[in-house]
Amino acid sequence: MPILNRLLEVLPPQARDRLLRECELVSLAFDTVVCERDRSFRYVYFPLGGIISLVATVGAHPPLEIALIGNEGMLGATIVLGVDKARLQGIVQGAGTAWRIPAPRFRRAMRESPALCRVVKRYLFVVITQLSQSTACTRFHEVEARLSRWLLMTHDRAHADRFHLTHLLLADMLGVRRSAVTIAAGALQRRKLIRYARGEIDIVDRNGLEAASCECYRNVIGDYQRMFD
Repeated sequence: MPILNRLLEVLPPQARDRLLRECELVSLAFDTVVCERDRSFRYVYFPLGGIISLVATVGAHPPLEIALIGNEGMLGATIVLGVDKARLQGIVQGAGTAWRIPAPRFRRAMRESPALCRVVKRYLFVVITQLSQSTACTRFHEVEARLSRWLLMTHDRAHADRFHLTHLLLADMLGVRRSAVTIAAGALQRRKLIRYARGEIDIVDRNGLEAASCECYRNVIGDYQRMFD
């Protein structure tokens, strides 16, 4: 059976095999809601090739994307703290597959495996630091640098140089108007870092895009590597 999820890969083989026996391999279809805000998690997901977007909503304002989950992570990590309800809505942004386990079975698996608990707690720490970094980034950095960071994060999780992101979705990612996305994406395209047409984005110059991004991207990567590499 394929694993291809970095959290599962760092588990001791016996603990990983025991957990996977409780999981099923499922498809993640684009735009599917996998958890609702303020409702209990039904399932825990370990993405393999798909991308889950965590989205916050405040009143009548447009949704704001807070974080991305790909094969580096999991959805439902707060269960390790005894917090069973989701505080953010989870929506599939990139189609793919995931290992899925019912939340009650996952709670039982953590009780039986100290190694699993350690991995989930470390990942939760990384998520918290990333959310803090994202808040500072939104406050202090320009739209073009922030867009570069989100494109890099999506590129990391899509495992392909081309992926689908509409102007509306990019605006939701950044918490800005679509016109601001048009200006920032146009600037990146003129510098030949990306190609963007009809919602299809091609990463042309990965190194150039990293240089255009703010330091927040490197900080996020560093946090993860310190915990798991």
